[in-house]
Amino acid sequence: MDVRWKLWQSPPGQPAWARPLLLAIAALAGLAYGWGMANASVETFYGAAARSMSESWHDFIFGAFDPAGTVTVDKLPGALWVQALSLRIFGFHIWALILPQVIEGILTVLVLYRAVQRLAGPAAGLVAAVVLAATPVTVQLGRGNVSDTLMVLLLVLAADATSAALLSGRLRTLLLAGFWVGLAFQAKMIQAWLVLPALAAAYLLSAPADRWRTRIGHVAAAGAVTAVVSLSWMTAVTLVPAHDRPYVDGSRDDSVYSQVFDYNGLARLGSKPLSSPGPPASFVSVAIADQELTTFATVSIHPSWHRLFNGPFGLADAWLLPAAAAAALGALLSRRGRDRLDPVRAAVILWGGWWVVLAVFFSTGSYTHSYYAGALAPAVAALCGVGAALCGPPPWPAPVRAGAVATAAACLVYGLYLVHGAAVVPAWIVPAALAAFAIAAVLILVGWRLAEAAACVCLLVLPAAASATVVARGLGPFDSPFESYQISARTQSLPAAARNVVTFVQRVPQLGGQESSIPFATDTSAEAAPFILYTGQEILPIGGYLGAIPAPTLATLQSDIASGYVRAFFLPVVPRSTDPRIRWVEANCRALPRPPVNRPILFGFFICP
Repeated sequence: MDVRWKLWQSPPGQPAWARPLLLAIAALAGLAYGWGMANASVETFYGAAARSMSESWHDFIFGAFDPAGTVTVDKLPGALWVQALSLRIFGFHIWALILPQVIEGILTVLVLYRAVQRLAGPAAGLVAAVVLAATPVTVQLGRGNVSDTLMVLLLVLAADATSAALLSGRLRTLLLAGFWVGLAFQAKMIQAWLVLPALAAAYLLSAPADRWRTRIGHVAAAGAVTAVVSLSWMTAVTLVPAHDRPYVDGSRDDSVYSQVFDYNGLARLGSKPLSSPGPPASFVSVAIADQELTTFATVSIHPSWHRLFNGPFGLADAWLLPAAAAAALGALLSRRGRDRLDPVRAAVILWGGWWVVLAVFFSTGSYTHSYYAGALAPAVAALCGVGAALCGPPPWPAPVRAGAVATAAACLVYGLYLVHGAAVVPAWIVPAALAAFAIAAVLILVGWRLAEAAACVCLLVLPAAASATVVARGLGPFDSPFESYQISARTQSLPAAARNVVTFVQRVPQLGGQESSIPFATDTSAEAAPFILYTGQEILPIGGYLGAIPAPTLATLQSDIASGYVRAFFLPVVPRSTDPRIRWVEANCRALPRPPVNRPILFGFFICP
């Protein structure tokens, strides 16, 4: 049998233990990502869009939010395409919505191994794979339905192609890297382009081509591929007449370019979170479930140089930053004077540049969630792998042993600092970390032949424990490791609260008996999301996600009412809307009595003649 089909066997040139260990790491990662995915706490807005797109190829192509295709989501739909295909194949199930992210997370672990081992060897690749799999934010992303998981996979594929190009100097391989970045743009827009400086710098400084002009030409060609692939869908949508496609959310001029480069671009770097006015989150969960919407908690953390090093951001991804920094510094110092083609030096340029550029962006940008740090995780993991390559196989010389112990001590101290700032930390975690460090330090200093394994175990105790608590407590992307039970209970209750809202509204007297084409309309896509997600029915979203876009116009809404397309409205009355469309409905339609409930209701129900 051809060895290529024996998936459990290492390929030629790699140790026999490499492939089995990698598969074991990937299997454990998949178990962590998929555990309890049938009851995952999904983001209702993206989930509703994926369901709409799964039931209509028109909605699928244009990234429509609602089943009737009146408005798009306020992001590019790349990740939603994958989720919609899963729902189309398996039917609507929460697990079918989460499954693509589980698979993407597993593939990211496998691809990162290949990318790192190309330049630093199999041991480095395995260390990178296990660090990535054990990083809490990676586990959190694999357990949700946000777009970052697909973006990270595609960017790691781009880094893998760049690593191959660094060894071969082939233009076509670098073009493949540009292609992957272009696809990543479809998932997370401009954020995907942030890795381009690192990929370009690594190739310009370390590619085999002797002449600068050749390397610059290759990078320019790859950049052109990135631009073409990135802008292809946007351009195609722009060329479609407006009346044949949904209105582009996130823009006041029905332009997908405005959506991407203003609403989701420049506006996130300014002092205001978004350029369009309106509520940053759904009022539904607040009004009906009497819950604080915790999914936007990290948005309130102001930009600062230390934003990524403590609090939710630090708990998500920063556990091994001292090890990554030590590895990068050690590689650059130890490789001084070597040939510029040195692969380990090239790896540091690539992954170190990746981390620096994204870290600056996340530290200064507005409207940033802690799970965005998932884009930093591959770089930290890869640099830790480079550190393993620098140490070489045991037994280590005395300077290496001392450096390993010092690095482990730095990670321990920093990890204890992160744990100290957390709300709920199991009592066993700190003693376990201290014991692991003490044992590893002794084994390293005495020159044990498995010192490398002991060092890895020591470094991974705290992040792996944080990841384990994420799985045990059923947390997802919008949570934080070791957060309070009160916060996690609120976050996890949101899907149930959304389902309760659907049931609640359906019990409103006269609301279900109206002769109209659709059940009702509501203010913003955020309010329509739970109804669409859990019923699959069209709910007309007035004003898009933030309620600010001019779709439908007041004239269109009046026409829809007159034609019987929509008669019922579910609208916020506290705070009172200033939207002229909502004010017109309130002034010209009859308010319905609301069912008796034990908590204050901030919404009103209206029937138009």
